[in-house]
Amino acid sequence: MFGGVSFMVEGRMVVAARREGALLLRIDPSTAAELLARPGARPALMGTDRPMGDGWISVEPAALEGTGLDSWLAPALSFHAAQGTK
Repeated sequence: MFGGVSFMVEGRMVVAARREGALLLRIDPSTAAELLARPGARPALMGTDRPMGDGWISVEPAALEGTGLDSWLAPALSFHAAQGTK
């Protein structure tokens, strides 16, 4: 559905590993600007030119190396937890 393998927690998508190696994250839209300022992050797109919105970001594979993956999963999991069972 998201161009790769999606991972869900409690029935809601949190993150997807995309075919090209990027990570798609569902985040709190209020933190988008802060997260997009981090190296390797960009607004998520559907296809080549359709923005997915402020609640989605894409992270380049190089930014996921070492402890990078943990640092990117944290805001996605935090947003998921804050949403509760909505």
